[in-house]
Amino acid sequence: MKLTMWTYEGPPHVGAMRIAASMQGVHYVLHAPQGDTYADLLFTMIERRPSRPPVTYTTFQARDLAGSTADVFKTACRDAITRFQPDALLVGASCTAELLQDDPAGLARTLDVRIPVVPLELPSYQKKEHWGAAETFYRLVRGFTAGRERPAQVAPNSCNILGPSALGFRNRDDVTEICRLLAANGIDVRVVAPLGATVDDLARLPEAAFNIVLYPEIGESAARYLKKQFGMPFVSTVPIGIGATRTFLAEVRALAGLSNDEPVGEAEDRATWYARSVDSNYLTNKRVFVFGDATHAIAAARIAARELGFKVCGLGTYMREFAREVREAAEEFGVEALITDDHLDVEQAIIDARPELVLGTQMERHIAKRLRVPCAVISAPVHVQDFPARYSPQMGFEGANVIFDSWVHPLMMGLEEHLLQMFRDDFEFNDQAQASHLHAHAPSAKPAAADDEADGETLVMAEAPSAEAVWTLEAERELKKIPFFVRGKARRNTELFAARKGIRPITVETLYDAKAHFAR
Repeated sequence: MKLTMWTYEGPPHVGAMRIAASMQGVHYVLHAPQGDTYADLLFTMIERRPSRPPVTYTTFQARDLAGSTADVFKTACRDAITRFQPDALLVGASCTAELLQDDPAGLARTLDVRIPVVPLELPSYQKKEHWGAAETFYRLVRGFTAGRERPAQVAPNSCNILGPSALGFRNRDDVTEICRLLAANGIDVRVVAPLGATVDDLARLPEAAFNIVLYPEIGESAARYLKKQFGMPFVSTVPIGIGATRTFLAEVRALAGLSNDEPVGEAEDRATWYARSVDSNYLTNKRVFVFGDATHAIAAARIAARELGFKVCGLGTYMREFAREVREAAEEFGVEALITDDHLDVEQAIIDARPELVLGTQMERHIAKRLRVPCAVISAPVHVQDFPARYSPQMGFEGANVIFDSWVHPLMMGLEEHLLQMFRDDFEFNDQAQASHLHAHAPSAKPAAADDEADGETLVMAEAPSAEAVWTLEAERELKKIPFFVRGKARRNTELFAARKGIRPITVETLYDAKAHFAR
């Protein structure tokens, strides 16, 4: 067992909690000791839900181990049904309670209750949170569609949306945006599940013509079952980014039997024009490192490379179940996929890749902050700040606009900081300079501060470097990434720093050491 300060996914029973918290009329009885109730905080503090999730814990204590913890579990189930009166009951065990081998599934069959009981067998030491959510959703869909028959006449433009859930990254806003986009294109959305669905909604799933899987990590297992059992095709293209949204709408319209005309809603796309209008000398070929869940990581890499002109220098996921898809995507960009759930491995990969922008989870945000690299969060796990009160989707054309702002603004703010540092000693930009329109002459230079001295000498920013300065090829390439209007000063400062330190040749490390030195 390896201890870690951070983890990308919780145990599978947290995934089951996500499904229960997503739906209406579903309650989850979790056989767990005191202390495992920490998961409530994910919903009340991180997602900022107005109420705690619909979960009852048995919370057995050490003294209960001398008796029958199985009786504690059955009592908790009956009490939960009496108090909450759910339409369906999920039962399972936490990772700790699993060691007791009380078998909640078997115990549930002995309960004399009048509501459906869905037992969950989630191997806590082999699987993780997203698998637990997918398995729970699959069990519910299979349980409540059992015995149903597909209607003889089904409207070809009807569909269901599968996958969005509680604690999902921007799932609430994504559903709103995609439902609006589908309605504008003549598509009738019958059921969205599990987010906001009831058990009756699950029973109505076969009444639609096809399914849309917005989040494969959670919805694909259920979609494959519905296809096998009821012959329902499904669309698995995730509409994140302009290109993917166009492809998504084309596939949906084809399944619905609609024409191949230009899809409605594309006029809302502003990201494409913005991407073409920004300073290509600065944004083109910016190195970006991408890490997150499989859906968002793959989509982010394709947007970065195909729609914003960035260069993907790293791509990875913590979800081993989707390693094949991520590896295939990584091959498109000529990089080796990083498949790991160890944040220390991710940090080392970021250091080695030397990106200029990191797209990841809240863990990569912390890593990038320490490395002083701009970062945008694109995937769960996330912090409270990534559940905004405002409307902020990731999918559809409006989602593409949100993504553009979220990714480009950190780079532009980084450019602003860079310029302030590089020009801090120029006569027009220092703190003591007067307004340029009031004086025709430059103000007198301020006296050198003690911090500007090195080895007993004052560093003069405009001092000519040594004519013998030699740069490595990698350092020259790195220098070319600096905006052209400050590149000359960066070269002079670096050569001056190298001369004073006796460094020869000048490497990439020297370039960054010089930047840090003059930025103090």
